[in-house]
Amino acid sequence: MKMLLTICLILLMTVSVVYAKDYEVTKKAGDLNVVIRIDKNPPVAGTNNVEIGITDASGKAITGAKVVLAYSMPAMTGMPPMNYKVDAVPAGNSYKARVNYSMSGSWNNEVKITHGRKTVSARFTVDAR
Repeated sequence: MKMLLTICLILLMTVSVVYAKDYEVTKKAGDLNVVIRIDKNPPVAGTNNVEIGITDASGKAITGAKVVLAYSMPAMTGMPPMNYKVDAVPAGNSYKARVNYSMSGSWNNEVKITHGRKTVSARFTVDAR
């Protein structure tokens, strides 16, 4: 009985780890590689923590950039469009931001990266639930 309980506990922990994976999107922004991770999978209506990793073609992390995450939902019948922006703050070799998708549905997102004198962007869509 004790052995069966131990096996069940191990299986439960394994399943929890498999489903705990963050929502992740990989995009190109000019010659940069951008990995966007959201702490909830799927992202939810409400607060979501976002981590943005940026690397050059050789895989070297880009630090010291200005990173802005803009997110929006187009106008719908009886509702104006929703447009928000948040500055991502440096956190080691990545950047962190917090977004608040105010309702469920499809959200357009754009990461704008200014590094040196160059600004590039990566676009992706999030379906918040």
